[in-house]
Amino acid sequence: MLVIPVIDIRNGLVVRARGGDRDAYKPIETPLAKTSGLADVARGLIGLSAGLRTLYIADLDGIEGRGRDLEAVKALSAALPEVAMFVDDGSAGVAAVAVYRDNPRVKPVIGSETLKEAAALRTIAGAVPHGVALSLDWRGDEPLGPRELFEAPEIWPEDVIVMTLARVGSGLGPDIERLKAVKALAGSRRVYAAGGVRNVADLKALEGIAAGALVASALHDGAISSGELDKLV
Repeated sequence: MLVIPVIDIRNGLVVRARGGDRDAYKPIETPLAKTSGLADVARGLIGLSAGLRTLYIADLDGIEGRGRDLEAVKALSAALPEVAMFVDDGSAGVAAVAVYRDNPRVKPVIGSETLKEAAALRTIAGAVPHGVALSLDWRGDEPLGPRELFEAPEIWPEDVIVMTLARVGSGLGPDIERLKAVKALAGSRRVYAAGGVRNVADLKALEGIAAGALVASALHDGAISSGELDKLV
């Protein structure tokens, strides 16, 4: 099970994500870092276990159309040269993802909520030699983005994230049934759970369904300990 710590950033600071209500996100206060700066929080999360070597960066300014913080991602990549990153920054076109083509440690995430048409996904993915990831986004039971994208696994890349926004930071647990449904369509592709992971029991429940899980609150709150992470990853 690949455990991937998630960092949401806005205006250059890490914020605490809860329930997908982005307007309510506040700068994070966490025992893992002295500040809400990106590098501080990233080091705190990665420092929880030697097995944590991938981060998920959600650039909320980019996702919400206010402009991507490319410098922040570049600086973090330079500061943590041993860490790979999924970067979700609202990229939905060839030119947008092409800025990452020369950094194989950064995999752009194409969110369904920012994609205008499903057919564009293949062209966008082709702009990055090391590939992209697709985030299939739901708010409640409502899929966000082109409907046909959710039923066309033949155009999905090798990494597919099942993002249930209402469960982010909610303590509701992962959406197992939705993950199973996507896994059935995805075939050999890697499927990742995003939203709702509360503890090690949830991670174990995902074994055999998800290749990995995106986690934030359970790490900051200590619900998943360093010792537990060492055994898992």
